[in-house]
Amino acid sequence: MSLPLSSPRRRRIAARLPFYYGWVVIAVAFITMGIGVNARTAFSLIFPPILDEFGWQRGETAATFSVGFVTATLYAPFLGMIFDRFGIRLMLPLGALLVSTGFALATLVSEIWQLYLTLGVMVVGGSISLTYIGHSMFLPNWFQRRRGLAVGIAFSGVGAGSIVLFPLLQDVIAAAGWRQACWALAMLLVLVVLPLNLLLQRRRPEDLGLLPDGNEASDASRPRTAAPDTIVDPVWAATEWTLPLALRRARFWWLFAGFGAGLFTWYAIQVHQTRYLIEIGVSAERAALALGLVGLCGVGGLVGLGHLSDRIGREWIWTLSALGFVLSCLLLLALQYRPSLGLVYAMVAAQGLGYGLSPVYASIPAELFQGRRLATIYGVLSLAASLGAAGGPWVSGVIYDRAGSYAPAFWLAAAVSLFSILCAWRAAPRKVRLVAGQAAKRQARASACGGSDD
Repeated sequence: MSLPLSSPRRRRIAARLPFYYGWVVIAVAFITMGIGVNARTAFSLIFPPILDEFGWQRGETAATFSVGFVTATLYAPFLGMIFDRFGIRLMLPLGALLVSTGFALATLVSEIWQLYLTLGVMVVGGSISLTYIGHSMFLPNWFQRRRGLAVGIAFSGVGAGSIVLFPLLQDVIAAAGWRQACWALAMLLVLVVLPLNLLLQRRRPEDLGLLPDGNEASDASRPRTAAPDTIVDPVWAATEWTLPLALRRARFWWLFAGFGAGLFTWYAIQVHQTRYLIEIGVSAERAALALGLVGLCGVGGLVGLGHLSDRIGREWIWTLSALGFVLSCLLLLALQYRPSLGLVYAMVAAQGLGYGLSPVYASIPAELFQGRRLATIYGVLSLAASLGAAGGPWVSGVIYDRAGSYAPAFWLAAAVSLFSILCAWRAAPRKVRLVAGQAAKRQARASACGGSDD
């Protein structure tokens, strides 16, 4: 599919091809995440019937999710290294195979440690390559000016998939049990996710002799839109970033802390909300629908806020999304005093707003540490994301077991989400590279000033 740039016409075609094949990449990612992320999140639906069947404590059972994220934490740095060396056409299909095997083996469990190994280590841990972290290692390569929008559309597959998948899974659980739901998810991964990524997915446009949308060429050597238009800190932007070099910068550690804090709140809410809603009087079917609607509302957060982040900056969208999770916690707290569908739907909408963190999480590392070792650097940053995602459900479960209430857990989650906002502004990607909208405004102001001088 490589196209020689031997004529102006062919150069123009090559400049547009990444936009078109880039959307093939986005479409495959959309489907993969619609199944892969929701397969992991489906633990929230499987959690109540497992508790009912085995009678295990809530904290130790919820720790399955945490064990998975701890496992993901252990190999997340190596995931980036594997990606840099072998690419996504090996990484993603292997992830799908591992997760499907975990679901199949989970149907045989009889001890808590077996649940940790199957749904924890193999499903939650193995899914990391299929989810936000794995896709964030290569999707930003395909788009520059439209990066937030493109990543948001790919990630919105999670929401579109959830509104279809979760109600169907709840029906399967009600009719045939949680084991049949595990088999259904295993088959989806093997028959859909594995072949699509093996055949169609690509790491970067350069692999096909193409260019990303932000580097369309009007001739063979000169970009139509100069990259320095977006650069605020030329020294930082010109640095060839490696992991050891990134580890010596405060920006990296603020971003690390922000990733962990954001995911702590996200998964503290997501894993426990179904059981919480059932306990305060919401039916199991409506609780499952609420979980699905969160993902559907998340489509708006992912696409709308992803696009807006290309216009006004990543920090502002991080702030708005984190406040969405804070509002979700407050509404969950209010529901215990006044249970109503209106508050449930308001909580769902606020949580959907929080999904705007995803395209920002994918975009900021690419803007701060752009270069050949970005996947390795992102792999280490994902340590924080995995630790936060592991800590949120476990800490919340332990708090419930000791306090007999989710209220302290939700207050803690809200405070941690506010801390993540501080981290975003301290990491300050706007001080290295501007997003397209900000760069255009800066260029317009510079042109206006230049015109007035004439």
